[in-house]
Amino acid sequence: MFAYAPENLPPKAPLVIALHGCTQTAADYDDGTGWSSLADNLGFVVVYPQQQTTNNPKNCFSWFLSGDVARGQGEARSIRQMVEHAIATFAADPGKVFVTGLSAGGAMASVMLATYPEVFAGGAIIAGLPYGCASNVQQAFEAMFSEQGYAAQALGDRVRAASRHRGPWPKISVWHGTCDPIVKPSNAENIIRQWTNVHGLSERPSHQEFVENNARRVWSDANGEALIEAFSISGMSHGVPLATTAEESCGSAGAFFLDVGVSSTHHIARFWRLQESTVEMPRAAAPVSAMIEIPTGGGALVVARATPEDAHRSAEASFAESEERQTRYPLDPNAVIAAAFKAAGLPVPEIPTAPPGTPPRVAPGPIIAAALKAAGLVRS
Repeated sequence: MFAYAPENLPPKAPLVIALHGCTQTAADYDDGTGWSSLADNLGFVVVYPQQQTTNNPKNCFSWFLSGDVARGQGEARSIRQMVEHAIATFAADPGKVFVTGLSAGGAMASVMLATYPEVFAGGAIIAGLPYGCASNVQQAFEAMFSEQGYAAQALGDRVRAASRHRGPWPKISVWHGTCDPIVKPSNAENIIRQWTNVHGLSERPSHQEFVENNARRVWSDANGEALIEAFSISGMSHGVPLATTAEESCGSAGAFFLDVGVSSTHHIARFWRLQESTVEMPRAAAPVSAMIEIPTGGGALVVARATPEDAHRSAEASFAESEERQTRYPLDPNAVIAAAFKAAGLPVPEIPTAPPGTPPRVAPGPIIAAALKAAGLVRS
């Protein structure tokens, strides 16, 4: 695992687990979201689990495989062990552990919150999916690309069946773009229904407001404590909402890190009340170190530390081409998915050509067919 801890970390600091999306690495997610920069200001530890290509050729967390999403099994168990290791290594507060992630990482955050609810004080799911919505590749693609609605009771039952825990439950922050073509926004609504049911809250929000023209809904308990919040980012595609020029600037814009004028990283930290743990963090004369790889057994190597300037320089280089491409013409989700299939050595979906002037839309049929073919579930 990779981890970031500020110099002179205060005792009993909070711990944030940050899960990257498909095609990304721990370093990509750190640079894009800015969690380590915020850790410098507020004094907490960030751990970045990184998927291995031996598990998934596109570095996706396996949120849709039954052997990886059950308590005590597979990737869920591995991430839980990383939490234990980080608490011991950094003397973090076991009562202030949080998890967040984007896309497949967001769906895996749902897994962790459902299977180990006693471990996490809160979670944030960005462009993700509810727990238990898929148990194989075909169901995963259907959940991502199709508008599906589930009864709140059925969604909540999936969480309650994932462990013997019966409360208290983690507080949940949900983020989704209204124009997300890769993970349909209906998934955000299903996440909300899942966790309002688990918390025993009404599906009707306690409070609604607009933040920079984006809808924010809040569900509170009888004491007025906000337990669930949901942001719908107007006009945003698939990615992490960022604010790189505002007062709460955080992260680096690029592929799937979208500058929409709202810093999800800052908002999530505030919702989790990480600022309440703030101490006066000393500013070292030397540059603060970047994240390091922490051995978790098996003789893992420690990666040499690099200065923030080096880390930011590499991030700018890796995202420059994506930023330029997105500036010149709209992102075609079918082209992105087809390229991912090709890069993984899988059969490329046969996407029909859209009429000129038509906005790009996901074609789920050919994509699901190609995925099933790759899995050997249909004949060539």
